[in-house]
Amino acid sequence: MDFELNQDHNSVQKLCREFGEKYIIPNIRENDRESRFDRSVLIRMAESDILGICLPEKYGGAGMDYISLGLACEELEYADTSARVILSVHIGLNSLTLLSWGNQFQKEKYLIPQAKGEKIASFGLTEPNAGSDVVGIQSTALKKGDRYILNGEKMWISLADVADHFLIFAWTDLEKKRKRDHSGISGFIVEKTFPGIITGSIHGKLGVRAGNTGWISMQDVEVPKENLIGNEGEGFSIAMFSLEQGRYTVAAGSTGLIRASLDASVKYAQTRHAFNSPIGEHQLVKEMIANMAAGYEFSRLLWLKAGWMRNRGIRPTRQTAMAKWIACQEAEKAAADAVQVHGAYGFSDEYPVERFYRNSKGASIYEGTREIQKLMQGDYALGIRQDKPRRVNLPPWPFAENV
Repeated sequence: MDFELNQDHNSVQKLCREFGEKYIIPNIRENDRESRFDRSVLIRMAESDILGICLPEKYGGAGMDYISLGLACEELEYADTSARVILSVHIGLNSLTLLSWGNQFQKEKYLIPQAKGEKIASFGLTEPNAGSDVVGIQSTALKKGDRYILNGEKMWISLADVADHFLIFAWTDLEKKRKRDHSGISGFIVEKTFPGIITGSIHGKLGVRAGNTGWISMQDVEVPKENLIGNEGEGFSIAMFSLEQGRYTVAAGSTGLIRASLDASVKYAQTRHAFNSPIGEHQLVKEMIANMAAGYEFSRLLWLKAGWMRNRGIRPTRQTAMAKWIACQEAEKAAADAVQVHGAYGFSDEYPVERFYRNSKGASIYEGTREIQKLMQGDYALGIRQDKPRRVNLPPWPFAENV
């Protein structure tokens, strides 16, 4: 077993770390204070090939692997969660799903401009009254001739006011909707410019204030039948696949937040004095910092294992869920302890740890709550859910086809 990153991995790590230092960190405090989404970050991400980092070159991407995506997410969240969210949604939830489930027409029309960063993509599953309960969604897409008529509302959608393309899930079979049979759900590629699409932003969020989060209203939206992704009734399976890619990016990103909390705490503990010595020499401060260091190491190993499996064309559902649960849990603990280490200053945005603390909470909710992840692990352990890592039908990276 080789734990060493290769040259490409090191290059990605360096690129994204320098990107965060140059374009995110200098402006993040003001952007966070003003709840302002910085669109220039998207432009620069596209110019740096970050928005297509793990998509094949033949579709306009950078051709890197799944671990490279994780490294990018870790480095970007080290700078701020809002930057990592862009990759989670644009690549994890949308573009990787198009790569594995879309047909050639859809890849050429939608995936290529997304990989190049010419178009921004998002994902619409959650609704005002349906989050973890996916079959509780109320949106419908009823076929009429060569089109589907889409109606409904999506809520808590990252990049809602920024994205050009949405991956939307809705019921195409009303009888199955009544029976809560998820085989009646289908997925669609929906352009923001389609008549009947209205989006808006959500304000007053606890964290990720520099990110755009909003809602999508769909009123008699005509969606061409060629924008159906997969087959009718495959929407639930497609959505679960999408969430798995998203969970991986969240796990890797949360690991970056742990490291940011650790680095900030170490720096402060070495310079702040109390009782005639640096506070880093006090045992209980050491304990908090030691816990951050441990949390970082095992969270990182979990998402790296999932990435290693995925690079070989194996779908690591159980491993990804475990990585997401543990990394998000440890990020919350690390951020809370970082505030404690900073004392009163941790309660002010003069230092970044208060932002880390606020941002850390969201990851335990989106892409599957921590409770959902725990239930999954319990089911695996009890044999209720079978852990059978399987090769995916369409390997997302060219080299994976030769494994």
